[in-house]
Amino acid sequence: MLELVDLDKRLSKDLYAKVFSKLEQELGACQRAARKAGVPVVIIFEGWDAAGKGTIINRLAQVLDPRGFKVHSILRPTKNERLHPWLWRFWDALPADGTFAIFDRSWYRRVLGDRISGRLPRDRWQAAYEHIEQFERQLADAGTVIVKFWLHISKKEQRRRFKRLEETAATAWKVGRRQWANHRRYDEWTDAVEEMLQRTSTPRAPWTIVESTQGRFRRTKVFETVIRAVKEELERRAQSPAPKPQPMPTPEPSPTDGQSVLDRLDMSLSMERDEYERQLKKLHKRLFRIEHELYAQRIPAVIAYEGVDAGGKGGNIKRLTRGLDPRGYEVVPTGPPTPVEKSQHYLWRFWRKIPKAGHITIFDRTWYGRVLVERVEGLCTEAEWRRAYREINEFERQLTDFGTVIVKFWLHIDQEEQLRRFQARQNAPYKQWKITDEDWRNREKWPKYEVAVIDVLNKTSTTNAPWTILEANCKLYARIKALRTVAEAIEDALAKR
Repeated sequence: MLELVDLDKRLSKDLYAKVFSKLEQELGACQRAARKAGVPVVIIFEGWDAAGKGTIINRLAQVLDPRGFKVHSILRPTKNERLHPWLWRFWDALPADGTFAIFDRSWYRRVLGDRISGRLPRDRWQAAYEHIEQFERQLADAGTVIVKFWLHISKKEQRRRFKRLEETAATAWKVGRRQWANHRRYDEWTDAVEEMLQRTSTPRAPWTIVESTQGRFRRTKVFETVIRAVKEELERRAQSPAPKPQPMPTPEPSPTDGQSVLDRLDMSLSMERDEYERQLKKLHKRLFRIEHELYAQRIPAVIAYEGVDAGGKGGNIKRLTRGLDPRGYEVVPTGPPTPVEKSQHYLWRFWRKIPKAGHITIFDRTWYGRVLVERVEGLCTEAEWRRAYREINEFERQLTDFGTVIVKFWLHIDQEEQLRRFQARQNAPYKQWKITDEDWRNREKWPKYEVAVIDVLNKTSTTNAPWTILEANCKLYARIKALRTVAEAIEDALAKR
């Protein structure tokens, strides 16, 4: 591919002067239109050292409204970043709706610099291709414009530029041993770049190779490409407006449905108080010990709680954390998304909260809100919640690929027990804060939520992140089962290390 690129492409001064000022005005108009339409834009610059990435980014910054973009210079990950899955830092840097994010190098470092330097074994940088494909597809499906540039120059041209930079004290620092070492391995880099371009150029996130020998040509092509990509997304949205979310209809019973996984639960399972206290004490000692082993082995853990209203999530989490060192865990309660969170991909707020290696994060409600409350209440479109099953499985797979232990609980009670607990909350002054009108409205939608829950369990219980259903009519039984499940999952991970 790269050998066919014509690196002698140039623009005359007259033609450049004629077209470029119009492109600057047009780019400014595109930014304003994207802001109005809520279109997030990601612009990625990869390319050879001295190919002009900094210069073109600076020119873009001169034209764009500084209130609506941010530039991210991607260096080698920091110590804290290395304690998280490798895409974590890029999720954190994503633009909100209507804003631009410009990356001076990006997640492609994983399959270029880390590959060539030998910092990563082959299986890990090969696996990164799958993660990148999933990441970019998730963003594009949510309406993000992704523009990717490879700035290309010849080996001879790169050498000439290195020499010129070294002649001036103000620029000599830009060329060091690493740059010259990479220059000597130009052909090896070319092979890696070719593979990257072939494997990650997709219809919604294509690569644009920019012939970067001449600055005028480089600037013009980059501006034209960004403008075209933003306009195409704006036109797509204008021609095919997203359907309005609709509340879930009441499910019609089917003679072929049979018993669901929830119907087969033994809701009579229970435990006496004396036995509960005895087991709880043992489990707390066990959890305290393995939490410190988890830290020593630098294994992260995610414990996710979902369940029926009044199912006992809060009490379950409280008994779990009483057995843990508070320095090693965080509880994240998940409510309705804030305006800032709504302006991002729905997984963004969860990526930001995942634990670093050696720590535990406990989620009180989770990313499954997309396929539960948002589906049932009509807070997202059908297309959005349907593709969320795949996106969630990919998200959890990326966590477990990093070594994260994932434990997912669904706390289930029957309708009679829920009614009893609602009434108990309503009648006890110190518990009335736990019951709201929304709880009673949700109770009326029990059949809808049951269908949604069954779909969740069937479509997202995977070998790497299985669901554990807690029969929670008896809170004591559910608590012991939860704590034992957490302990066993962490001990299993420790044993595999």
